[in-house]
Amino acid sequence: MNELETRFTQAAADAQKLPERPDNDTLLKLYALYKQGSEGDVSGDKPGFFDFVGVAKYEAWEKVQGMPREEAMQKYVDLVESLKG
Repeated sequence: MNELETRFTQAAADAQKLPERPDNDTLLKLYALYKQGSEGDVSGDKPGFFDFVGVAKYEAWEKVQGMPREEAMQKYVDLVESLKG
């Protein structure tokens, strides 16, 4: 595991212990960057219309499609660090 992957893993753990719950837009950004950094481009079928949370998550991940994995990991680490205060 390289240094960026180690920091990414630590940021994922830190995100679970943030002092305050981020707003929904920030949560979606965290989700999208985490998924892009850990799995790459969005995959699978888009959730059904009535799965509002699932659709929002899918669309957030879709917005970062094409972003290199390392860039997504770094942006995720930076965002979590900024939220830690």
